Amino acid sequence: MAAKITRMNPETLHETPGYHHITVVETGRTAYLAGQCPLDPSGTLVGTGSIEAQVDQIVANALAALAAVNAEPQHVVRSVIYVRSDVREDLSTAWSRLTASALGPAFTSASTLLGVAQLGFPDQLVEVDLTVALPD
Repeated sequence: MAAKITRMNPETLHETPGYHHITVVETGRTAYLAGQCPLDPSGTLVGTGSIEAQVDQIVANALAALAAVNAEPQHVVRSVIYVRSDVREDLSTAWSRLTASALGPAFTSASTLLGVAQLGFPDQLVEVDLTVALPD
């Protein structure tokens, strides 16, 4: 049986810029993707100093990871986006680039956007963590 995914925003909570406060998965299997980093297939960091270039590589990597488990962006039920910055505009840039990308439907589910002090690789500015309700 395929997973039934319901996304909702209770009227008693604030409006969101595209994500839903609650995502409910009725049934099925779940995949937890490791944090998707802006690394190319050789393991080299892409886009030093550019949030946009790093997001683009993360999108490519996340789409490849989803394809490996026969899933698509709309099967994502939770996302956490980490941006190495305390500048609100940098977080907004990452969010806007992600939601406008081919991975965009992933960010209509429950989502958290965080500014952090450090990420795992030197010069890394963005990382995305995804949880997926797998289709049958």
